[in-house]
Amino acid sequence: MITRFAPSPTGRLHKGHAFSALTAWRAARAAGGRFLVRIEDIDPTRCRPEFDAGILEDLAWLGVDWDAPVRRQSEHLADYATVVDALDRRGLLYRCFRTRKEILDAIGDAPHGAAEAVRPGPHPADEEAALLAEGRPFAWRLSLDRARETLGARAWDALVFVEEGDGDRGLIRARPETAGDVVVARKDAGTAYHVAVTHDDALQAVTHVIRGQDLFEATHIQVLIQALMGWPTPVYRHHRLITGEDGRRYAKRDGSVTLAHLRSEGLAPATLRAELGF
Repeated sequence: MITRFAPSPTGRLHKGHAFSALTAWRAARAAGGRFLVRIEDIDPTRCRPEFDAGILEDLAWLGVDWDAPVRRQSEHLADYATVVDALDRRGLLYRCFRTRKEILDAIGDAPHGAAEAVRPGPHPADEEAALLAEGRPFAWRLSLDRARETLGARAWDALVFVEEGDGDRGLIRARPETAGDVVVARKDAGTAYHVAVTHDDALQAVTHVIRGQDLFEATHIQVLIQALMGWPTPVYRHHRLITGEDGRRYAKRDGSVTLAHLRSEGLAPATLRAELGF
């Protein structure tokens, strides 16, 4: 088994992260496998070096060890650009110049609901040419229509993944249409989450993706990208989310539950592990 813990350095780790890291780490070690740490730092506006260092510090305090090296996605943007280029050369992408507000407004105005509104489609050729001439920034979106045509109806209907988590279990049919035409290259980064994560899971030979239930829906589009790129689909295990006494999920903005704060208050790592069920 090879699995990974892949946080974004946009804040310090909290109890929810601790539960996720311990879940994946324990599964790998129990199977005699490898546990990887990947820093998903492709967002240049929110990621900070101090949070990167803090992640490793928090994991070490928690008693989690990992197999070197730590992969930092910001150091491999050229790898992801190669994937985006490959998808584009196959006619699977289109440029999207629309702003987030324009997309949200379109969702609100859509007569058939948001599911169809997040598939804005290509700009008319003359409009696209004018926007390019102006130097307007754009994102690359994956066209679900073109992806389905490329795979063929039979392969599209055969998109599946194995789920071993706390919710739905067994062989699950992927439904990438629920995600819409996702962004595969952001305007400011040259790539986006779905491309970077699937590329790295394939590159690092990850056999089991163990992560929170909040990322279950992302699996559907990731299985499609794996199929388009000829990459293997790992086994997925989406675990329950840890919540506070108020029933709300822990968040990085709540400093009172970060591991750094708990450590400063004198909490022992063994105490936290026991509280989380480890």
